[in-house]
Amino acid sequence: PLGSGLKHFAVTLALLDAANDKDAVVQEQVRKSILTLGNQQPDKVLSMCQDYLVKHSKLVAGHRVVVLQTIELVVKSKIDDISYPKIKSIISLASDEMTRSKEVSAEWQQAASNILVAVGNKYINDIMEEILSKFQPGVLPHFFVVQTLASLSDSNVYGMVPFLSAILGTMLPMLGMAKQDNMKWVFSSALYRFSESILEYLANLDKAPDPTVRKDTFSGEIYAAYDILFNSWLQSREPKLRLTVAEALGSMSHLMAHDKLEEQLPKLVPTVLGLYKKNPEHYIVSKSLCQVLDASVNMGSRVLETQMDSLLSALHQQVCSPMDFNNPPTIKNHNEVLRCFTILANTFPDRLMVFVLQRLENSNERNRMGSLAVLRHLINSTTSIMETKKLLILASIRQPLVDHSNKVKKRVVQVISAMAHHGYLELEGGDLLVRFIIQHCALPDTYYVYPEEVTNEALRSMCDNTLHLFTTTVGRLTDVLWPMLLCYLTPSQYSNATTPLCKSLILLANKKRAAQEPNFIIDFTASHTFQVNSAFPFRCRGHGAPSLSLLLAIVPNIHPKAEALWSTEIPQLLTHLEESTQETLDKKSWEESLLQFLSKTLVAIDDGQWSCQLAVEATRYLPTYNNSLEEKSFLYKCIGMTLQQCTSKELVRKQLQEVLVSARHNDATERAGVAMGIGLCASSHLDGTLTKLEEFGKSDAFKKASGIFGLLKDKNDVEVEKIKSTLILCYGYVALNAPEDQLLNRLDNDILRSISKHFNTKVKTQGYPSFQLNSLSLIQSVGLIAKAINTCVRKQGYLFSRKQELMGVMMDFIKAEPADALRTPVRHLVMTTCANLMYPFMNLVTFHNLGALLGRLAPRCTDPNPGVRRAAIDCIYVLLHIQLRYEGFSLDYKDDSVEGLLTVREKLNDPDHSVLYRSCSELTKIISKRLPQQQLNTLIFMLFEGLVDSQSNCSRASSVVLNTLLKNRGAGLQDLVPEMLEVLHNRLQVIGEEQVKVAVAQSILILATQHLQTVITTLISYPLPFDSWSCEMWTALGADSTVARQIMEMIVEKLNVIAPFVDKKEFMLKPGMTKVATSQPLAMTCALREMMMNGNTEEAVISLFPQLFSALLVRMGSSVGVQLPKDINSNSIGADLISVCCLFICLFFLFTHSSVAVEALRILLARAHLDAVVKVLDQDSAWDKMKDSQQHTAGVTLLSRAMAKHAGPRLPMIVESLCPSLNNIYECQRITVTAFFSELTQPKASEQCIYIYIYIYRGWSENDEIRCASIMLLGNLSKFGSGEPVFKDQIHNVLVSLLLHLSDPNAQVVKVSACKYAMRVCAPVVGSEQITAMFQNHLHEEKGLHYGEFINDLIKYIVSNLGQISLLVCYCFKSSEINIWWNNPGFYSFHAFRHVLLHQSYTLFLDNFVPLLVQKFKQFILV
Repeated sequence: PLGSGLKHFAVTLALLDAANDKDAVVQEQVRKSILTLGNQQPDKVLSMCQDYLVKHSKLVAGHRVVVLQTIELVVKSKIDDISYPKIKSIISLASDEMTRSKEVSAEWQQAASNILVAVGNKYINDIMEEILSKFQPGVLPHFFVVQTLASLSDSNVYGMVPFLSAILGTMLPMLGMAKQDNMKWVFSSALYRFSESILEYLANLDKAPDPTVRKDTFSGEIYAAYDILFNSWLQSREPKLRLTVAEALGSMSHLMAHDKLEEQLPKLVPTVLGLYKKNPEHYIVSKSLCQVLDASVNMGSRVLETQMDSLLSALHQQVCSPMDFNNPPTIKNHNEVLRCFTILANTFPDRLMVFVLQRLENSNERNRMGSLAVLRHLINSTTSIMETKKLLILASIRQPLVDHSNKVKKRVVQVISAMAHHGYLELEGGDLLVRFIIQHCALPDTYYVYPEEVTNEALRSMCDNTLHLFTTTVGRLTDVLWPMLLCYLTPSQYSNATTPLCKSLILLANKKRAAQEPNFIIDFTASHTFQVNSAFPFRCRGHGAPSLSLLLAIVPNIHPKAEALWSTEIPQLLTHLEESTQETLDKKSWEESLLQFLSKTLVAIDDGQWSCQLAVEATRYLPTYNNSLEEKSFLYKCIGMTLQQCTSKELVRKQLQEVLVSARHNDATERAGVAMGIGLCASSHLDGTLTKLEEFGKSDAFKKASGIFGLLKDKNDVEVEKIKSTLILCYGYVALNAPEDQLLNRLDNDILRSISKHFNTKVKTQGYPSFQLNSLSLIQSVGLIAKAINTCVRKQGYLFSRKQELMGVMMDFIKAEPADALRTPVRHLVMTTCANLMYPFMNLVTFHNLGALLGRLAPRCTDPNPGVRRAAIDCIYVLLHIQLRYEGFSLDYKDDSVEGLLTVREKLNDPDHSVLYRSCSELTKIISKRLPQQQLNTLIFMLFEGLVDSQSNCSRASSVVLNTLLKNRGAGLQDLVPEMLEVLHNRLQVIGEEQVKVAVAQSILILATQHLQTVITTLISYPLPFDSWSCEMWTALGADSTVARQIMEMIVEKLNVIAPFVDKKEFMLKPGMTKVATSQPLAMTCALREMMMNGNTEEAVISLFPQLFSALLVRMGSSVGVQLPKDINSNSIGADLISVCCLFICLFFLFTHSSVAVEALRILLARAHLDAVVKVLDQDSAWDKMKDSQQHTAGVTLLSRAMAKHAGPRLPMIVESLCPSLNNIYECQRITVTAFFSELTQPKASEQCIYIYIYIYRGWSENDEIRCASIMLLGNLSKFGSGEPVFKDQIHNVLVSLLLHLSDPNAQVVKVSACKYAMRVCAPVVGSEQITAMFQNHLHEEKGLHYGEFINDLIKYIVSNLGQISLLVCYCFKSSEINIWWNNPGFYSFHAFRHVLLHQSYTLFLDNFVPLLVQKFKQFILV
């Protein structure tokens, strides 16, 4: 329709007009929009674009470019739908646009050229007709004509190559005409692209339109062009041109006649190599060299043989250059150099291999890395050539295997990976390479690494992946790796490689087992290793689960009878591990599960001989765990469990002897492991075990060799006592594990008697430290015996006759402990042992784990599963009833609050979250009523754990219970507050639920309402700078306006009295002191900043704004130029090495002393709705100035100016708060306050100046700079306060001080800018025209002053005009500066006195002046 067409036209025209938008995004959108229209009506849109360019011939270049780019897009998109006439007109337009200007305009002409190239993809003949008309013989063509021909040869190879012979013929004469570098560059670029097009055409003749085309068609023209480029243009000083020429020469070398190339090679190769030194970018040089070498090798030239030394040297230097992965040309260069090596290897393999392997011996890191890169590339790219050199390479690679550099090792791993895929590892010496990979799978974590170094973690991960690839992708290695990898599971040095080893072995075992390969079955006797690994599942990179999985995979190699059991048991163990973490796994329970698994296995196998062999093998491996004592201790238990199933009593005694003799008795962990293992053995072999222990007690191990002259006697006594300690503990565990029907008969005569024999009380008097060691073993052993007896007593009557005796021994141990040390291992063990001894003879009346159980159950009352919710509330109901029984209530007693749980239970059926959480709160109130105080702590800390519960409902419930509990019972927890805050700080770091984070913030606030001082003291002590979680805790305190106000008042009060810094001598030999910040004010400033981040502090901030503003301003003044303390984190909570390093980096880069106060001040202004002030200060960069010691006062002046303009009504209270700081002992604070006041005297602040005049003269201190500024400020104030009566009175009060300071010792105060100026501008306020005229005439900075005459005349005017001489006199004698007072006696003795006598106020003068005069003269006499 016509309307649609007009709309289409209007839209296109509007888009064309908008194409010149300055925003590149808009330009891109315009192009896309016109393209959309062009796809619908290509001819019409192209016509409009063409007409637009014609009609607007003076368009700016940028606009023209966008239109041309749009045409190109439409042509590319719809070339098949555009009419031929339109194509012709577009060709004409683009050609004209491209060549209209003789000068090169890259963007414009390139856009036009791109259109011709786009059209040329289909209409090459039409394009060539147009282009060649502008490419005439004898005339140097336009730059972009040549560029377009080059681009066409890239985009339409088959269309352009037939034209190239003629084009080259026309071009050759033009090369000599080109004088400008840009024309030489474009011709060189064209020759490179022509050559590439010809080579591509010749390589695909089967697809070419003219298959008769041959290389020699172009050889003559190419060589002629080569001659000019090589002999002339390559010598250019322009690097870009040189590289383009070199690139062209590389491609052209393939098209040169063989004889010509052979002739040129002796010159060409050295010249190209020389370009490496002339150009910083080497990729093009390497690419050209690679093409030259390829062309030379393809024609069978032997000229290269004479060039090999220089070639290999240069190429090796290039391959050793480090690659920058952020700089792609360096990567490309590296790859081109490797291609060069491949080309040379095909012709000179022996010479090249000798060169590379020789360079491999060089220990220089970069050199060796380059050589390894070449070796790896040759192994992958020249397989057939390298076949005969495999053994040589295997021998040569050994030297890099021992290199210490991780970078070199990384390259070695890459080479080994390549060798694995090409059959090297099956050969002799290949096992060394496998060992190298496994060794580096076992690397420990890196403690420190330089930024460019390869970390142990990165290298280890690479080796893990390599081993996995060997297993999964290199099928030929299966028989190499199986069973060799199993040998690396037991040596301790490979323990960190257990996880990747197990994973690879599982894959290999499953593959061989599925294929039923006969070599799957092997003799493997080290299954105990997997047991030990599983006992500590999260160590060594989580080797527990892989070890268990491998056991299941190789079970036929362990014992066929175990397969059925393991198929059930191991998956259950793995599931338990998957559901646990290192923190949540109950280690004791897990160890017990593994020992039970071993026991079940031995029972299922039911082969006594096999069990004996397993015990022997496990005992043999004990020394391998000498550096892992916890693992060794568990292995002792496994040995004991295994011996239970041994039928050979002789072997049992032999293994027990081996354990006792080889054990290292000086370590407590190993002693405990030995004792537990022997105790487990006693479960089945009580008599044999007791007999062996008695024999060992009498063996040579207990004989004391006196040594030379008895010098070694003490040492041997100690060693013997340690062995005795082990034996004593063994008897305890034997009793604990002994069969119940046998224990009581053997207790007195065999167990207790032996213990008594080995516990030597005489050693105590000799002062040996081993006495305590034996004491601990005895106490533990007695406790274990008591536990065993308790179990027996339940089933059979027994009177423990030695109970009182043992209780007495325990009491003796307690009495022997020092009275001032209440918490010692002995005390703790004795109390536990006594409880065990007394247990079935007394009732313990505390339900000690009530809090822990409630802490676990209460959060489950909101579990998503209704059944779980009901079960949890039922458990709580029962627990509270049990607690009632403990409290002495009868079985039928009904407590109203506990019975209220039944109502709560009904509410838990409602799935609505709000109902559940309200019910949870009611539940907590009931628990709070019935929970004993001693259980409260346990419950609270259990709820802290619940905050990170995996069920979001339960974690939220934990927070609800916690906060309700804290509200009801938190007031009595003051001693626990620091610990609770620390736990909450740790929990904040791992809590993911936002609602729970909010609840934790509420917990902190509740604690603050109850224990404000403790909370503040604790949080202030946290490390600086505060981490994000500490900041959240401070922010939480701002949620309650009342609490926030109290905290702010405390902080302001502290900031006003605590020293902001101390002067320290930084270097002993360097003079001068350094100001070092004190930590507490810095922490308080940070805290204030974080609190004000909470929007709820607005009310508190506004009410305390003057005090807060003043405190922070003064704080800022004392922060500038002050260094942070070096020990800022020395007393912090949890400051381990990593956190201290991180904090140090943070301090160094982000945390400056002054920035904290400045940022806090900025937040204060924003929170007080003074956004206008903040905006002005942001614009003037005032914040940065205030931090800078050189610009600090300028920044404060900007702050004062902004406050005067936008916060005038608040200034009176601010001034009142600031004025005491004018008398502060810290000069930096006085300067800051004075700078702030000074700006308030300017005209824009006139309405505020009246509020500060009465404080100004307080700044006339001993500091010349402050005194000068204060007097100057007084003068400025007089300009705006002259209409105020109070100001006039104050000028009268300070007039005498001004007169005295006319003789100030500092010339700056008197002459240049202060005293005379102030008196001149204050004169009108005095109220006397005569005095005003006198001040204006006599008080000029450049004039001198006769002080006596001036004062004489002035007193006359004062007496006659003002009548206030008594006030002046009294104030005069209050001056405290003695140097100025030297003028006072003269002033009043010779002038004031005479005129005052004549004045009518004679009586008033006597009453006020004479006493003061007498007092001052007495002071002068003393001076």
